Amino acid sequence: MQIQIDEQWLPVYEALASKVRLEMIRLLAERPMNVKELAQALGLSSAIMTMHVKKLEKAGIIRNELVPSKGGVQKISRLNVDFIGISFPGKESGEREYHRTEVSVGHYTDFDIAPTCGLATPKQIIGHFDDPRCFLDPERVDAKILWFGQGYVEYKVPNYLLGNEIPEELEISLEVSSEAPSVNHEWPSDITFVLNGVSLGYWTSPGDFGGTKGRYTPSWWNLNINQYGLLKIIRVNQSGTFMDGEKMSDVTLEDLDIRRKYWTFRIAVPEDAANVGGATLFGTGFGNYAQDIVFKLYYAKAAAPAD
Repeated sequence: MQIQIDEQWLPVYEALASKVRLEMIRLLAERPMNVKELAQALGLSSAIMTMHVKKLEKAGIIRNELVPSKGGVQKISRLNVDFIGISFPGKESGEREYHRTEVSVGHYTDFDIAPTCGLATPKQIIGHFDDPRCFLDPERVDAKILWFGQGYVEYKVPNYLLGNEIPEELEISLEVSSEAPSVNHEWPSDITFVLNGVSLGYWTSPGDFGGTKGRYTPSWWNLNINQYGLLKIIRVNQSGTFMDGEKMSDVTLEDLDIRRKYWTFRIAVPEDAANVGGATLFGTGFGNYAQDIVFKLYYAKAAAPAD
């Protein structure tokens, strides 16, 4: 989760401003727990613990889901984020200048995938589940969710950098998870990101999340299939490539031919990965974040030549 110094993120700052809630986060990092278990672990009443749970849920830090238990169902809390970053305002001149391009999940230009797989618009499923041919359906340009068990999808991204602009950092953000048959919160997958033919590194997704409706997932979408992912932010600059602040590789902007007129961006789960658990991509209309795949190229203006 990437947040800013802005009023819309006050629920996150308020949720973290509590010793009890910080301890809850530590406990939930070890395993999902219900309200009674959390209350017993921290020596509080269930009523007080319910209040703290609501604060963390409102902030999007945890999610609650109903799971079967003896005699019925119980509400389980689990962490919804694995990183929170704060973007501070830029120095003096305000925010850094950048070119922003948002590429729809369905606007891939190449693919080679294997089941399980599928794609859908916010209104309907495209074709049939587990049939790679449906990824060629003309309606795929309207897809806002897609998933595959192994292989890749690739996008072409226009680059609007001007000759007098010096690239400083590329930021790529997307909502993504693993792809398991049905859903499975413990289904690791090594998802690799490739820009202009250069591997930026990989991230191991912990699972394929369902059971609780994604914030933007349509009401008709079955709870037993992909509901939401995790928002991951990749940054490439002169120091290397980072995901959520953690270094992924030594790849820098200079390695990427960043001035080319368009980039290629591939999201892949190679067959030789240690964890071949597929990938699910979420766009506007699905998941917990109102975005598709967003590219921001930050730049500085070159100094004007002296007279």
